[in-house]
Amino acid sequence: MEELGGKHIVLGLTGGIACYKSAELCRLLVKAGATVQVVMTEAAEQFITPVTMQALSGRPVYGSQWDAREPNNMPHINLSREADAILLAPASADFIARLVQGRSDELLSLLCLARPAERVPLLIAPAMNREMWVHPATQRNLRQVDADGARVLGVGNGWQACGETGDGRMLEAQQLLEEVISQFQPKVLAGQQVVVTAGPTFEALDPIRGITNHSSGKMGFAIARAAHDAGAEVTLVAGPVHLPTPRGVRRVDVQSARDMLDATLQATQSASVFVATAAVADWRPASHSAQKIKKDGSGKPPVLHFVENDDILLTVAQGARAKAGQLFCVGFAAESENLEAHAKAKRERKGIPLLVGNIGPLTFGQDDNSLLLVDAQGVRELPRAPKLKLARDLVAEIAARLPSAGSR
Repeated sequence: MEELGGKHIVLGLTGGIACYKSAELCRLLVKAGATVQVVMTEAAEQFITPVTMQALSGRPVYGSQWDAREPNNMPHINLSREADAILLAPASADFIARLVQGRSDELLSLLCLARPAERVPLLIAPAMNREMWVHPATQRNLRQVDADGARVLGVGNGWQACGETGDGRMLEAQQLLEEVISQFQPKVLAGQQVVVTAGPTFEALDPIRGITNHSSGKMGFAIARAAHDAGAEVTLVAGPVHLPTPRGVRRVDVQSARDMLDATLQATQSASVFVATAAVADWRPASHSAQKIKKDGSGKPPVLHFVENDDILLTVAQGARAKAGQLFCVGFAAESENLEAHAKAKRERKGIPLLVGNIGPLTFGQDDNSLLLVDAQGVRELPRAPKLKLARDLVAEIAARLPSAGSR
């Protein structure tokens, strides 16, 4: 899925050891379909060569405002006008200070100053030593470039080339790619608070064993990311899965259905959209053994008694109706047969405006899927696609159905 197809990105490198990450970032941007034009400062060339960046971008690298390849000798104008976005990665403390001052005595700072700010966003990925990062001058400069309209992407925490550990590392290449992709997503959920549940639940029998299912959480995590990219403030209530949290998303980890219900009720108090993607266990053991349940030598299995878990989606939807429908609820139905009939019945039973159906066992753990959208008007299919694309399509469908959609 080439999410940056047709986009022209100026990738600016300033002086810093994090330039080694810029090589991978360039490769990922190109792989995502972008045209990447690399511009390097003289200091950046001390850490990585223009030859490397040219090989990865497939385009000549620029480094001088006097570059004779431009017929009008104005690369700062030409490069900034061609761009859909300018990404500075790494952005050194020195270069950020230059942006604040409006310095323009070399090509990269010159084209940042010359960019059409209303059309070409400037994304900044800082990289520096931890003490430089927390210095009042740096923090003051970051606030100023943000106020001037740039988007500061933040930093990572960890071991640094100087041997120290702390904040200041440039974000990883994959994280920066996701930030660039996010930049171009329509902000159809701007101002909305979205809660998503994802993954399975685990209902313990004893300290060792329990009841769960094969849900990987991938669809729910994709929806959380897509909602964030669409401008929403997102809380992700996740069952026991091993997936990285989408950047910018608040994550609450839970185990059992009762844990998920408590966390969801808390999170939806101020939410405007609830998407119940999680595959929640319908039943739990009536009792939990404090010790591992052992074989007794009789050859007979233990007798287990179960009680029904509270229905999270129904509970939240009923609460929303009691509050005059201020919360838009979306349910998921993972079925092994008769998907359309079961999805329609579930939507009516839950009393929700939109139900999304998928053939659960065939898609658990997969990276793609197809979905059925079931609402009061009927049924429509979202054809098989990567789960992130389906998530973006679903987010657009949700946004179009919100009460505020008519005013946009």
